[in-house]
Formats: sequence, C-alpha cells, structure tokens
Amino acid sequence: MSRDRDYGRRDVLRAGGIVLGGSLVSGSAAAADGEGATTLTVLSYNDIQTAAAQDENFPRLVTLIEQRRAAADGPVVVVGGGDEVGPHALSPVSQWRAPVDVLNEVGPDADVIGNHEFDYGLDPISDVTADSEFPWLATNLVDSETGEAFDGTESVRIVERGGVKVGLIGLVDEGATFGKTNIKFNEEGLTLEDYTETGPAEAKRLKEEEGVDAVVALAHTGISDAEDLAEADADDDIDVIVVGDDEQFYPPEEVDGSIVSEARARARYLSEIELTVEGGEVTSFDGQLIEVTDDIEKDPTASDIINEYRGEVSLDSTVVETETPLNATFGANYHRETGYGNLITDAMRERVDADAAITNAGGIRSDSVYGPGEITGGDIFNTLPFPNTVISLELTGEELVETLESQVVTLESETGQNFGEEISQQTSGLRFEWVPHDDADELIRDVYVDGEPLDLEETYEVAVNSFIANGGSGYPLADKPVAEETGELQAETVVNYLQERETIAPTVEGRMQRVDRDLPDASVTVDGNGKVVTQFDAPDDVDSVAEDAVAVWTPDGEHLDAETVVFAAGGDNLMVRVDDGDLADAVEDADDGDEVPLDLYAEYESSEFDQIYFERSRLNADVAATVRRRGRGRAGPPGR
Repeated sequence: MSRDRDYGRRDVLRAGGIVLGGSLVSGSAAAADGEGATTLTVLSYNDIQTAAAQDENFPRLVTLIEQRRAAADGPVVVVGGGDEVGPHALSPVSQWRAPVDVLNEVGPDADVIGNHEFDYGLDPISDVTADSEFPWLATNLVDSETGEAFDGTESVRIVERGGVKVGLIGLVDEGATFGKTNIKFNEEGLTLEDYTETGPAEAKRLKEEEGVDAVVALAHTGISDAEDLAEADADDDIDVIVVGDDEQFYPPEEVDGSIVSEARARARYLSEIELTVEGGEVTSFDGQLIEVTDDIEKDPTASDIINEYRGEVSLDSTVVETETPLNATFGANYHRETGYGNLITDAMRERVDADAAITNAGGIRSDSVYGPGEITGGDIFNTLPFPNTVISLELTGEELVETLESQVVTLESETGQNFGEEISQQTSGLRFEWVPHDDADELIRDVYVDGEPLDLEETYEVAVNSFIANGGSGYPLADKPVAEETGELQAETVVNYLQERETIAPTVEGRMQRVDRDLPDASVTVDGNGKVVTQFDAPDDVDSVAEDAVAVWTPDGEHLDAETVVFAAGGDNLMVRVDDGDLADAVEDADDGDEVPLDLYAEYESSEFDQIYFERSRLNADVAATVRRRGRGRAGPPGR
C-alpha cells in the first residue's frame, strides 16, 4: 500500500535528470565503449494498480517503454515490480484481464507476484499466468512439499540478449503476503522463505552455476526491506533490485553494492538503469526515473484494450455531483476521518439498515481527490476496486471496541515511526476518541453508537466489507455471526446510494477524534447569555497552543470554534472562551437542567511527541455543560 512520505531529497536528485551511483563508478565516467564492454538497459515499472483501468498513464507508459527500448545503445530487459493486475476499477468485472492484455503488448521479460496479484484468490493465479505471455516469478514463495515454484509461477528466468546473460529472480516479504492478503499460505501448502537468505543464495547460484553476467531481483518488498536485501547480499551477487509495494519515488541508487530503484506507482514513472557489463560483471551504471507526462502519446493498442473493457460497464456515466471534494488519498484515509470515508460507510450502513459501518482505509484506493463536480461510476469503482461485498455482522459492544482498537497505530510503534499515528479505518453511526500511544489506558474510548453511549453487552449490527469480515487487515471478525450478506459489491452499494441523490456534500463530522493528552474535566453553565470561560491546567509537554485549532464539539457532531484562547509560553494555564449564545444554539435540543457532555479539542506543539503525519498533537477535555433554559423550553438567549 502507498502512504505519503517526504520525497524532498530524491526530488532534488530527479531535477538533475540522471542519478549517479555511489561506490560504483557512473557509466558516463567509465569507458562504456571499451573492449568487451556492453551497455545493458533495465527498464522497470511497478504497482500499476488503478492505472490499469484508465485510458491515461498506462498507454503512455507503453509508448515510453518502446521509446526507451529504441533509444538504448545495447540490449534491453523490461521487468515489473509486482501489483500490476489489481486493484482497479475493472477488477470486480474483468479481474486481471485488462492489465495482462496491455502488458502482453509490452512483452516484459518477467514480473514478480505481489500481494495484489492475490486479489482474486490463490487458485486464479494460474489463470493470471496462463493469460500472460511473460513469466511471473516467486523465488521465495514455494510449494511446501517440493520446494519448487508453486502452480503458475517460475522460480527464476534467464534471458540472454546481445551477448549478456541476465538472471531474474522474484522476491516477496511477509508484509506483502501474510500481512496484506486473506490467504492462509501455510494451509494452502506454500512456504514463504526468508527473502534475505533465498535472494542472495539464488543470485550466487545463477552466477556460479548458470554463468549469468548480471542478476536483477524483482522485489515486492518496499524500499526498506530492499535495502535489507542489499545488505544481506554479502558477496554483491545481486546487481539490481527493482522494488515494488510501498510506491516510493526512488531513483536508481547504489545501496551496499546493489542498485536499488522504485518507480513510484500507477504508471507515473519508468525506471531506467544502464549497466556497463564487462568481463562477466557489472562495472558501472547510470540511472534515472522518467516521468510519464501528458505529452507522451498513448499507445493506440493499449488504449483500445482498456476502452474495450471499460465499454463492458458504465464507468463513464455521471452518477452524482459533489459540492465538496472526495478525498481518496491514502494519507488522509489512514490517518483521519474524511468526507469520502463518511460517504462510503453511510452508504454501507443504509444498505443493510445497520447500527454502524466500518471499512478499512486500505480498501479506499487511487490516492486521488475527486471533485467538486461530476462523479462517474468509474470514479467510484476506481476508489473501491476490490471485489468485496457488503456484509452485516452481529457484534457485542465489547467486540465493537476491540474491532476499532485493532486498527489503531500508535506513534511509538514501528509503523507509527514511519508513517505517524493512524486510525486506519472510516466509520458511520459511530463517534469515538482514539488515543494512539503505547501508554494509553484505552486506545478507543467514549464510544457512541447512533448517538447513544455504547453498551458493552448490547449486540449491534455492523456493516463491513467481506475482506475485513474474513479477518483482512487484522480485523478480529472472521468468526463473527453474519446478520445479512448482500452479495452486492461495495462499489455498487455506493453507486446505488449516490444515484438516489442529485448532489452531495460530505464533510468531516467529528466521528473519530484523535487525542494525545488529556486536560482536566470541566463544568460550565450554558444559558445563552454572555461568554463561557473555562480554564485548565495544561500538561507539562505543552509548548504552545494553536489558537485557530481549538473547538468545542457536541455529541451530535456540531462544533463551535473558540472565540479566545490564551496560553502563555512557558506557562501551565490554558484559558478558552466561547460565545454562550452560539453554544446554546449548538445544544438547542436540550431541556432546562439537562447536562450535555461536550468535548474540547485543542491542537498544540508538544515537547514530547515528534509528530510525523500530523502538524501538531491534540489535547482533549470532557466538559459537562448544564443547560439553563430561557424563553420557551429550550436553551438560548432571550427573544430567540
């Protein structure tokens, strides 16, 4: 899966066009035309995913590959880094066929089995490979009995071109198999070998026994694990590591004797590495990532293939108009509530008339923002491309809390140190706070279901997609009772929901509130007259408070920005003032004497928490507001 990171350093490198190696001598500095020297070009792509169903970048990538093939000074090898056949808008309809048909036009020398090649199950892998006119490699995912490649895959592929013999191997890690699929590989008779052991061992065998001049590893592992692979390759038998899975912008760079590169994702870039091969070994290299831009002509055959498949479904028809953006980016949906996440889960909850709905952030794809404006069926299928159906489960309140807790990524965890605090899901019918820290008493707290406090012993119907219902993404749901199984694709559920509406304007409603530190509880009286002023003893780690990011929220999701915020640098007292009349309006349904539970949230600079995704940390205070009625039965100032 992709998550936003800082690409600043490598973007600077890209600006130079060519990214030179480290300990290896760059090709331009070596005598590439010396006696016996050959320039071998390795072209690679990875994580085509949603681009496979769009007549945009994918056909342009095909053209670019052909252009770079023609421009090469010597033999060319074309390979993929995995995750090419899904997910995309056509996945629920024609599965892998569109991307495979287009890749057949490219004619790659090999690709590697990534986690999304398993989107359609384990058995269909042989159908994917049967339709492919090129091999799919899985060197370290093997048949448990024979130790050989499992059905439909190959362990290695050797190609000889222009007098250069190249060995290709395909590697995956545990995160891209066990961690991101629902397949129980051990029960299916497959063994995942350690890629840091199998990769170097197979590379050495290829060089010593098969006499290859260069070894290229197709590693669907992500950059960090690819760097571990390079480090584990003590004898430097792996010359190139083509990476997929984490979708990084990573121009060719020498790492521990191997050249590592990743071409982002979705046909946005092509990696080009020129190897100088002399005397049976790689002596130098040049490399670059080439951007797939709009001025590159689309390959007509690739466009025809994609459009033929698109024509089988109504992907281009407008289903609704949105007045607000629909944010389908990974960064947003993994870390916080989004309007689009609310829309998706609202549609699911309505479809089965459930108490609540939950969907995993990883199931919302495309990493794009749609609207404001017209939204097509293709947009929805592009963001919800998996063949997941909508299911309603019966969960106790306690199980519901455990379900929500299963997705919290704490700041102190390994994932949190890479990507920051994450909630990793979107919800409907729920309001709760999440505390993403290892020392938290509760990761999930203050849960409301349909506006009422959660009862741990009550049974609730919760709409989910079939992937997480079967335990995907670490959800503890595989054995839970099924209340209703619709058989309807999640994308279809959302499309049907939208077609009943002319316009939509989904927004953030405070369904999932992040909390890093607590303020003391407070009590106030709301009578609609004057100002409500509250003072708090601030935690020791508060350096400053963002005055424009302090608000009071009601249980119904109404919020009121603070009118005045005072916190002296180096002090320990926080004062917040809100307009009493506005607050009375926010709780207008409360009767005289009612106590309304309010929450105050304030963003602050912390001396303790080094935030990675979020700009600031967040404070919370529970505020008990006693309503004093004026006028006719409701809170509010006189005359209202």
